[in-house]
Amino acid sequence: MDVWLMKQGIRVSHSRPYHPQTQGKDKRFHRTLKIELLQGTAYDDLAHAQRDFDTWRDVYNQDRPYEALNMAVPVTRYQASPREYCEKPSSPEYPDPRYVRRIGDGGLLRWSGQAYRVGKVFVSEPVEIRPTTDQHLFDVY
Repeated sequence: MDVWLMKQGIRVSHSRPYHPQTQGKDKRFHRTLKIELLQGTAYDDLAHAQRDFDTWRDVYNQDRPYEALNMAVPVTRYQASPREYCEKPSSPEYPDPRYVRRIGDGGLLRWSGQAYRVGKVFVSEPVEIRPTTDQHLFDVY
């Protein structure tokens, strides 16, 4: 998912590990979802589950007022992105192929005789290595 988001031009950030307080909104949302939709419910098939999720999402975003929004519903705060959605974004094009490498198995980037771990999520993805002002440091895009 991270790579797909990055290809969409969306900056990805992650909460600090072992700090659940930074994930409060997500945890509250999941608790509400569990209590209002999932608890005590067994679905026969995905279509049934999808119908229930769609109905719940509409109520959650369009019908229910929220105190944090001065009793407005979330849909009144929604703004469409000016960016066009691309279901299958292409890999970025880099200007100088001499500085482009594909990430190998295990998420390793090989550069100047060294191997650097960039993450398994990037396996087979092209990245660009850019020199910095420090001759021993490089930025990876």
